Amino acid sequence: MNRRSFLTAAAAGLVTQAAGPLTSPARASASRALKGDPFTLGVASGDPSTGGFVLWTRLATDPLGGDGRGGMPARDVDVDWQIATDERFRSVVRTGTATARAGAAHSVHVEVDGLEAGREYFYRFRSQGRLSPAGRTRTTPAVERPLRFAVAACAHYEHGYYTAYRRLAEDEPELVVFLGDYMYEYGPSGYTALAGRVRTHTPGKCRTLADYRLRHAQYKSDPDLQHAHATAPWLVAFDDHEIENNWAGLVSSTGAPGFARRRADAFRAYYENMPLRRASLQGAVLRVNRRVSWGPLARFHLLDTRQFRDDQACLDGVRAGCDDRLSAKRTLLGSGQWSWLESGLRGSDARWNLLGQQIMMTQRDYKVGPGREVNLDSWDGYAPERTRLLGSLAATSNPVVLTGDAHMHHLADLKTDFDDPDAPVIAKELIASSIASDGDGYRDRTWIAEAVAENPHISFIDQRRGYLMARLDRDELSVDYRTLDYISRRGARAKTAHRVTIPSSAQARA
Repeated sequence: MNRRSFLTAAAAGLVTQAAGPLTSPARASASRALKGDPFTLGVASGDPSTGGFVLWTRLATDPLGGDGRGGMPARDVDVDWQIATDERFRSVVRTGTATARAGAAHSVHVEVDGLEAGREYFYRFRSQGRLSPAGRTRTTPAVERPLRFAVAACAHYEHGYYTAYRRLAEDEPELVVFLGDYMYEYGPSGYTALAGRVRTHTPGKCRTLADYRLRHAQYKSDPDLQHAHATAPWLVAFDDHEIENNWAGLVSSTGAPGFARRRADAFRAYYENMPLRRASLQGAVLRVNRRVSWGPLARFHLLDTRQFRDDQACLDGVRAGCDDRLSAKRTLLGSGQWSWLESGLRGSDARWNLLGQQIMMTQRDYKVGPGREVNLDSWDGYAPERTRLLGSLAATSNPVVLTGDAHMHHLADLKTDFDDPDAPVIAKELIASSIASDGDGYRDRTWIAEAVAENPHISFIDQRRGYLMARLDRDELSVDYRTLDYISRRGARAKTAHRVTIPSSAQARA
């Protein structure tokens, strides 16, 4: 069975049916047995290291049960886990038992270490006599080794099917970097796409812990999303919609009361549904800024562009003027995260340094003709800190910025002075379109030509849905901008709309 066959079989549940039993299956008496399959939300892995990774699942016999508990009883449940070097689980290298606690929505986070560096593994869970689908993951290499990774963001459930997730899985990345808006908080039709509503959100806008748990379960129930999670380990970070549109720090964009409690509940639900390490949940703070290395080849610096920022200037939105956005006192990253990032960039000995973050870093003028209008929720609303960050990147080995949020593919040159065509390019910014948000895409060539003319440092835009597929080695980063023509119905194929190759600065000098 090759990799593609494994993924197809795992998605259909065939791999686990053919495999032998776990060595110590979790069982229950008939009176306490669960009424149904507890693995309806699939499996996932994340945050790989040279010796391990995080394994995740969440038990739910009725994912859309209205109380957010997934149909599970108010008691803890034991879950066995198993890791093998082969997809048939004939060569098992690690087993254990975790407790899916009722107070944590019966989620399981297993932090594995002590495995062999730079190799592929397969994992699965068992509970109450039921076997989960199998997932594929990997440890990071200790030596320099090429990497295939995907970049994705923005997956509004109502706006379309998750065909892009399935195509991403079929491209067989070794790592998936997801940069925010994994789920959306709006109630049904609270944010509509041009083509209308393809699917329907769970009732109401997310405000409580139960609401967020239920919404995550709805998203996780999608088979294409489950397929993508079972393909490779993910690095995840939230943006705004996992909590509320355009929130900033402890400030609600809608002025809703009790936002601190709501944010803490949303963070808790996010952790419960993601393959994150336990250390990321620190009381009312959810730390997603972290570093993951791929041997000496690459270091991923994941940022949090929401939790520590100042409120947006000038009442937010796309606006002209707004001198407040030019204040050097304003911060997007916060002082603690800034120090962490500066230290990590200075101390990095990786050949490539990849910043994974949520909002457009390049300057983007939305007004055609004289004058300028910018999005104050993006880095344009925090321009002096952006200039400072780009100065730090200029002293870093092969910096590349990976971005989500925009719902359109972009390729941009990052400069400390965007208005000077001769200013040196410090880094490329690769902006991924959305998996589903804004529904069926299109390619308005007139609009694109006008946008590029206003922003000559942006060389490519595509309004269709999709993701990035990248191949990285010591000499170059090659990136395919993958697009789908529609998502309002199933079956669209993915194609490469644009390809960019970024040479290593060391290679370029040679």
